[in-house]
Amino acid sequence: MTAAAELVGVTYTIDGRPLVRDVSLDVRPGEVLALAGPNGAGKSTALSLLAGDLTPDAGTVRIAGADLTSWSLAELARRRAVLPQQHTVTFPFTVAEVVRMGRAPWRRTPAEADDDTAVDAALAATDLTGFAERRFTTLSGGEQARAALSRVLAQHAGLLLLDEPIAALDLRHTEQVLTLAARRAGQGDAVLVVLHDLGLAAAHADRVALLRDGSLAALGPPADVLTETVLSDVYGHPVEVFPHPRTGRPVVLPYRSAKES
Repeated sequence: MTAAAELVGVTYTIDGRPLVRDVSLDVRPGEVLALAGPNGAGKSTALSLLAGDLTPDAGTVRIAGADLTSWSLAELARRRAVLPQQHTVTFPFTVAEVVRMGRAPWRRTPAEADDDTAVDAALAATDLTGFAERRFTTLSGGEQARAALSRVLAQHAGLLLLDEPIAALDLRHTEQVLTLAARRAGQGDAVLVVLHDLGLAAAHADRVALLRDGSLAALGPPADVLTETVLSDVYGHPVEVFPHPRTGRPVVLPYRSAKES
């Protein structure tokens, strides 16, 4: 099966410092790929390269098997949707108007007829139906994050690139967002999500790509990547990993010595 997106030997450098070093990885239809690693490991840079927002100094970025540069901006927008870390909206748009921005790639195509349905479904999926007429700028940080995700969902692209989508969310909405990601993958979409929480990566991802200092340290199923040896080395801190008693998925915790009584 052709990858929805892939980096092939990609390097990206700023001011002589490589932020991504000779990285090769693919995002496959029908899966959630979690991109994890310490601060400054190159996660957001790798996502931006896959999105086409950055141009690599070396290597190739492919979308649906074709060089990313061969796609027009309109074609690219119909194939991939990007959720950045920051959700800056300076004008007083309503939540519904922000979500409808995700439908822009389908303007003047037959799919434009689905705009209203797509917007309504995206708002419902993120518990924001009742917020449709609220001004985006009046929302809390978590509500803004959910509205931004709604925009991505409404775009109906087959490739979702989500950069720390749960950073501002509470427990319930964190699980909701990652369940939505898994549901989209189950429908055949390809989802890449940048996560700091390794326990959530273990619980929700089909594969995990672990970056360190811009290089790919490990790539594979959570049980193969999220091990005590690998994580302790990559994060420079001792880590404990044990199976969840019900799901069997890895549970990842920093090692802590017992407190003296």
